[in-house]
Amino acid sequence: MNQVLILIVQLLFAIGVYAVLVYVGKYIVKNVDFKSLKKSRFFNILEYFPIEKLSSLNQLSYLIMIIVFIVICLYLTFDWEDGIFFISILDIVISIFLAIKWSNDSFKDKIILFLLIPFGSITRLAFGMSLIILLDLFHIFAYVYFIQFYYRKFVEYTESNSLGIAVLLLYSIILVSFLFTILAEDVSPLDSIVMVTNAFTSNSFEASGNSIVGKLNSLVLAWGGFLLSSVGTATLSVSIVKEYVNRQFDDMEELIKSKQKEK
Repeated sequence: MNQVLILIVQLLFAIGVYAVLVYVGKYIVKNVDFKSLKKSRFFNILEYFPIEKLSSLNQLSYLIMIIVFIVICLYLTFDWEDGIFFISILDIVISIFLAIKWSNDSFKDKIILFLLIPFGSITRLAFGMSLIILLDLFHIFAYVYFIQFYYRKFVEYTESNSLGIAVLLLYSIILVSFLFTILAEDVSPLDSIVMVTNAFTSNSFEASGNSIVGKLNSLVLAWGGFLLSSVGTATLSVSIVKEYVNRQFDDMEELIKSKQKEK
């Protein structure tokens, strides 16, 4: 009887906390003037990336969300202690983000919103362990739905903006390497993604950093450096093309003027 009572208390606690967090998130989105923030140089993305790069970054964002969903699902399915605190926080944040963006018009939408409630992650952080972690199985169904949803969004965005799909090949290589490393090296998903990142950036094939913070810092530095270097290359290429085109126009203008003088 005590176990049932504890289960009910944890269930209601998780629902209450999640409902409050979603409400706060929606309130912030509704009341914060994000347009004024974008006018600031610090929050204007065009100050950091050329406009030609934004389409590729938006395209890549859908694939990044998919791999985040996969990592969370792996942690919810298998008993990895390494990084479970961080993954629990990430699970709650992502679930809130999806709930804020998702509508609740139809019965199907309401079911998906209920499945998004991270019962296991909330009670894990609040109580250390929980009897309702078994509900993570239904939570995984929600992530599986959003994996295919975001892939469809990726395809639609790619086709509507006439973008190439080379990024999908690169993403597939990284995803397969990530999953293979988990099996071959018998490591957690966090260690695997750090190892694949280090190998991809030609640093090493080790999980840099002994702590969770150190591993996350390694990821940020590696991918941040890779992104900035690619942006720099793209900016330089655009500048060279623009300079060449401008020079061609100048030559054509001088040729037209000389022809007019001859007449």
